[in-house]
Amino acid sequence: MCGRYDLNETGRRIRVTFNVDQLPVIEPSPDVRPTEMRPIVRLTRHGDARECVLARWGLVPHWAKDIKFGTKCINARSETAASLAAFKDAFKRKRCLIPATAFYEWSGEKGRKTKWRISVKDEPLFAFAGLWEWWRDPSKPEEPGIETYTILTTEPNDILSDIHDRMPVIVLEKDYDEWLENGSTELLRPIPSEMVEIAAAELPRQTSLTAE
Repeated sequence: MCGRYDLNETGRRIRVTFNVDQLPVIEPSPDVRPTEMRPIVRLTRHGDARECVLARWGLVPHWAKDIKFGTKCINARSETAASLAAFKDAFKRKRCLIPATAFYEWSGEKGRKTKWRISVKDEPLFAFAGLWEWWRDPSKPEEPGIETYTILTTEPNDILSDIHDRMPVIVLEKDYDEWLENGSTELLRPIPSEMVEIAAAELPRQTSLTAE
């Protein structure tokens, strides 16, 4: 599961890395959380270029009755996303890239967990493989719809397997078009361990002992 990530970029690097002409207003955040509005990169309606838009983290399929559905869909397992009702339409037609500078996982016992910051070596900005959807509240048809997204996950590589049993799918820059245009399942795998950097973002709290 990927439940937090870092996006500390706001402008030029996103534009250049993802080859988009225009950007929405992006607020940098070292701790992106579900339900927040964050940038995604996708193909334009005609499929001849990329665009960057803001979307809400937590995919809500068009048929959902309540936006709260998205809190269950911040991640999608890459092995089953193409067949599950919540994701299969998006997997066919609404793939995206999600800009990030790092993501977080936790390990250890409850109350003494270590928070790990995980990034890609020599890549100050990279992309998760994602899916997006468009949803309108059926009880308020007069209001505008909202775009939402999910992060695809896969089994961990060797270096992350001791921390968590899943990791986000990271798409390398050379594969951006292949994911957006064709949705190749060959890309839905962990990146090699040697490409990953891990650092403790927050050490576990130490229990103080008082002599009696």
